[in-house]
Amino acid sequence: MTSTTLERKKRLRLKRKLRVKGSLFGTDAKPRVSIFRSNKYLYAQAIDDVNHKTLACVDGKKLALGNNKEDAKNIAKAFAQNLKGLGIHEVIYDRNGYLYHGVVAAFAESLRENGIVL
Repeated sequence: MTSTTLERKKRLRLKRKLRVKGSLFGTDAKPRVSIFRSNKYLYAQAIDDVNHKTLACVDGKKLALGNNKEDAKNIAKAFAQNLKGLGIHEVIYDRNGYLYHGVVAAFAESLRENGIVL
């Protein structure tokens, strides 16, 4: 890809991120789950925006899982167990400007399948 195409993609993702983030706010009882996709790995964290604290996190790199649909389901399963251990059963899903398909959708669906309400 050319540099102008990459800059355009970054700019559009940032616009989506800011547009969606304005309406999302996590609390201690219902934290915001934010995901991040790199080219190789998938990361997620549960954030309490009131106290500015990260309550739980999962790292695809530490789990030796990549950035595809099957690995996203396994990462979400581990994350759901972590959340349940903290007594959290309901969250707000922040897709962080990524389009809701593929890996992002697979992660959310797997959270739902493992008992977390989005």
